[in-house]
Amino acid sequence: MTPDFEDARGTITDLLGHADGITEIFTRKGAVRGNHLHQRTAQWAYVCSGRMLFVSGTDESRQERECGPGEMVVEAPGVPHAWRALEDTVVLVFTRGPRSGDGYESDTDRLAVPLLA
Repeated sequence: MTPDFEDARGTITDLLGHADGITEIFTRKGAVRGNHLHQRTAQWAYVCSGRMLFVSGTDESRQERECGPGEMVVEAPGVPHAWRALEDTVVLVFTRGPRSGDGYESDTDRLAVPLLA
């Protein structure tokens, strides 16, 4: 990434512009989250500690990615996704769309067939 600002002290890089919500999620080793999609919400999941398996897409476009501290996954609107904690894991989720505060479940469609069990 190219820094947005640089001086003698170092650099500043904007990772994400406007966000509607920032959420911390703790997940115990082995637990699965997600198995859903958001019609209008984009989310960025940043792993603070632990290790997480991120799965997204459909049978034809399935992608899997294991991430540790300092890594980020982008989940676009309309794309099915699920997570499995490979260790106790803390993730920060930045959202753009209606999925925050009182609207947390308003843009969530559960999958009939889970990506992860």
